[in-house]
Amino acid sequence: MTIRLPDSGGRLRLYEPRRDPLAVAVGTPFSSRTVFSAAHVVADPYADVSPDSPAAVDWDATLAFRRHLWSHGLGVAEAMDTAQRGMGLDWAGAAELIRRSSAEAKAVGGRIACGVGTDQLTTGSPEEIRKAYEEQLAVVEEAGAQAILMASRALAATASGPEDYLELYGRLLRQVSDPVILHWLGPMFDPALEGYWGSSDLDAATEVFLEVVAAHPDKVDGVKISLLDEQREIDLRRRLPQDVRCYTGDDFHYPELIAGDDQGFSHALLGVFDPLGPLAAQAVRVLDTGDVRGFRELLDPTVELSRHLFEAPTRFYKTGVVFLAWLAGHQEHFAMVGGRQSARSLPHFATAYELADGLGLFPDPDLAEKRMKNLLSLYGVSQ
Repeated sequence: MTIRLPDSGGRLRLYEPRRDPLAVAVGTPFSSRTVFSAAHVVADPYADVSPDSPAAVDWDATLAFRRHLWSHGLGVAEAMDTAQRGMGLDWAGAAELIRRSSAEAKAVGGRIACGVGTDQLTTGSPEEIRKAYEEQLAVVEEAGAQAILMASRALAATASGPEDYLELYGRLLRQVSDPVILHWLGPMFDPALEGYWGSSDLDAATEVFLEVVAAHPDKVDGVKISLLDEQREIDLRRRLPQDVRCYTGDDFHYPELIAGDDQGFSHALLGVFDPLGPLAAQAVRVLDTGDVRGFRELLDPTVELSRHLFEAPTRFYKTGVVFLAWLAGHQEHFAMVGGRQSARSLPHFATAYELADGLGLFPDPDLAEKRMKNLLSLYGVSQ
């Protein structure tokens, strides 16, 4: 059996789907690395909403996907940009997601960390931004989850310089109950974060970021770097205090960053580990045995798919992530909050399908093929 897929030039070509899915067993958490998958949310396709309406979430399917990730030993990074924070999921929806997922994590013994931001605001005074962070921090701490201090669009829009970042983050870190993860999300993921840490010069911004960490090492579990710059992450992680982890958020270079070198390695907090979850978990278990080569042999072939999903404009990678979840049978539809399923082209979807299928990511290849053909038919591609 073959399937006709469009290429980037608008031509149709034949592809023969793989018939043997990757065999991956569920397992326990890892011993050599701390690994989080940033997880997507599943929209309620029957809700009568517009792109400007509050998100309508299918809670059963959303929580079922988190149980899938936990079953493979992965931690869940909740209510992050992968869950469409600021791109369809507002703070009210994120707060409910945090509460529900944290309760589910307790029930199954899964690890969870949740995003804390300021998306109640578009702009605001330093005091208003601090209070917005504190409101969200309280929700996460009351839910019993670890906090991830995300970058703030409001702070990026109003800060006059590095001193505003040092002041605000210092006040937040002094009051947190448990060590947090600091999240540096680059403008390729969110253009509104250009100039974060008080400068568009990444060298200058790095110095401010490291100053925040150095002033509060006991309150920082780790830092999550999402700049898609391998060498910058390596240089930064070598300068972190001894007990502060570096969590890679680099969806272009994660195999080599996680594998590390003779001077250290990165842990992981990655959006691409949403579709790659079982395969990524298997690779990290191989790494747990000290087999770096075996780890790379499993994970290196996934980079082509990841680079495709995260191609510019990178912030729309969520569409590909949800698309693959649908093909893999983790949800019954391809709909997204905010209507974001329209954010990528049919050739983009076709390539994502082919690459994921080649990796054996679909537990039921026949189902994935059927759903891909259904999507193609909506675009007028007959088989």
